[in-house]
Amino acid sequence: MEILWVLMALLMLSLVLGPYVMRRRRGIELVSPGHPDAADPANYGFVRQEELDVRMPGPDQDLVDVLDLVQRTQDHRAAAQLLAGTEKEGERRWQRVQAFAGAAALELQQRPGGVSDTPGGQWLRVWRAEQPKDAGGAAVHAEFLVQQAWRTSTPGTDDFRIIMEEAKAACAEAALLAPGDPVPYVIELSVARGLAYPQPEFEQLWLKILDRAPHHMGAHLAALHYWCEKWHGSREQAYSFAEAAAARAPHGSLLAAMPLFAVFEHLPEVNLVSSFYRSEVVTKAMHGALHAVHTARPDDPMLAHVRHMLVFFLVRAERWAEAMSQLVLVDGHVGALPWTLSPDPAAEFAVYRALAVAGFEANGGTPATLLS
Repeated sequence: MEILWVLMALLMLSLVLGPYVMRRRRGIELVSPGHPDAADPANYGFVRQEELDVRMPGPDQDLVDVLDLVQRTQDHRAAAQLLAGTEKEGERRWQRVQAFAGAAALELQQRPGGVSDTPGGQWLRVWRAEQPKDAGGAAVHAEFLVQQAWRTSTPGTDDFRIIMEEAKAACAEAALLAPGDPVPYVIELSVARGLAYPQPEFEQLWLKILDRAPHHMGAHLAALHYWCEKWHGSREQAYSFAEAAAARAPHGSLLAAMPLFAVFEHLPEVNLVSSFYRSEVVTKAMHGALHAVHTARPDDPMLAHVRHMLVFFLVRAERWAEAMSQLVLVDGHVGALPWTLSPDPAAEFAVYRALAVAGFEANGGTPATLLS
């Protein structure tokens, strides 16, 4: 496969030159045209770093309002009502399930509880106890267990396996409560990765998703992780999967951006700071993603995910004006790859944003030219 050989060649070159001109995988050189400290992102109306929302990739005011209410009152009923009114088709239900589960997991991490202290996320336990047949609560609980496994234990350990087995059972229960809903099966894709499902078992799970939501991008991103060589597949399998998804994507589908996510999953530990990101393979993947965001529905819940990934690649490739165009559309929310891989997603995003502003202004850009 052409894309595989090109990336392998670039990787070999980066390993030779790495000690002299590289940074580590997730870092970025701060010597781009103009220094980030020399430009002020506030001039573009960007949100202050401490005000960036790390809970979600883009705006969902109904979700924000309900999350705030649930966490303030510790009453789950608003969350149950919101999920009950969220359509099974599309991506929004999956994102909201993730957000509620993530909120409960973060609460538990911050307040593990003790002799006289109620543990965080208690509202989710009450939800499951009081409404055991509620499909939304069952899905949130399954996703909560998955996130707990990845957050609190190491893959391959007994603790990790025990939590993942519990998550697998929770996914099955959620699926029984919501026939036709792809979300429990999408959640199980993370279980498949954690428990190293054999390929036939994984493919059976994948067929269940395709039967319910063949163009579900969240599901495709979760499946891509399974195929990555660092888990159970190979680099070639991951690229084949991403390219096949892009090739069969209907007009307006963000699945056309899948190859860019595959490139991201296989970035070398060290890389040529700008030349790697200007290579034919990476450029082609970026152009596919740019086409996808230009043709997608403005209200597509996955649009922000693709824009965030584009910001990462466009900044690395020093395509400042294009990066700024994407930043204007996603600024304020950072709950998406690649920022969520950082211990401080808001700080990571702010660095890239400052670099984009500095590079943009060093090449003659101004707030007036961008926002006009």
